[in-house]
Amino acid sequence: MTQSIDRVVLPPPFPDHTQLPESDGSFVKNFQEHPQSILLTDSIGPVLQQIHPDGHYAIGQDCGIYWRETDPPEKGAEAPDWFYVPNVPPKLDGEIRRSYVIWREYIAPLIALEFASGNGEEERDQTPLSRSEEGKVTKPGKFWVYEQIIRIAYYGIYEIKTGNLEVYEFLKGFYHKMKPNERGHYPIEPLGIELGLWQGTYQNQNQLWLRWWDNQGNLLLIGNERAEVEHARAQKAEQAIFEAVPRFLKMGLTVEQVAEALSLSVEQVRQQVEG
Repeated sequence: MTQSIDRVVLPPPFPDHTQLPESDGSFVKNFQEHPQSILLTDSIGPVLQQIHPDGHYAIGQDCGIYWRETDPPEKGAEAPDWFYVPNVPPKLDGEIRRSYVIWREYIAPLIALEFASGNGEEERDQTPLSRSEEGKVTKPGKFWVYEQIIRIAYYGIYEIKTGNLEVYEFLKGFYHKMKPNERGHYPIEPLGIELGLWQGTYQNQNQLWLRWWDNQGNLLLIGNERAEVEHARAQKAEQAIFEAVPRFLKMGLTVEQVAEALSLSVEQVRQQVEG
């Protein structure tokens, strides 16, 4: 007796980041988005390098987070202006990430930030995903997707026009609006840092910027700021050495002994004496 076996047709696998669009074709909404993202990424770099010595983390800037397979694919993605994902490789199979695909990696971003050009209505939209009796799918709101589907631990909305900043923390299945601390900052406890507003000039624009501070209230510096601080520290140290020359000579040391003790040349010591 023979037994016939029906052929099982498997559905196609979910696509990965190389098979999904990396843009929905929309324009960046304002000129501040790009420098703002760079400012956040540059200043948080040393912190993330300490947390991830293996380099396993990813930062997205206006990149798609795919959370649902749709047709067309980009309808199943949200693109935060800035987000950070811990414990994932910066590249996939040696290729630069084109997007972040939740169904492939299963790790939600720890924090996502939106730089709202308008009043933040779009960024606060809590409309749930639903389907009408006619089969029409209602586009879910960004807030709802981040909270109920992706479950991003911290979600920040910065209204550029008004300078208003709101940060939400995901607790017990829902977002709860955080209260700023005594410095007016919002602690991001897993990273040991705080998010807040800073008035200053960056890339020829003087305005309010989102910036990071450590949990002691010290501003996290960007590359050129760190270089300036190091230069000032070196100048101060050099000045202290030169100021020590007269004291050492008064103690009875010779010019040669002072030079050796302070790691200076004999000529430098003589210049200090003569000057």
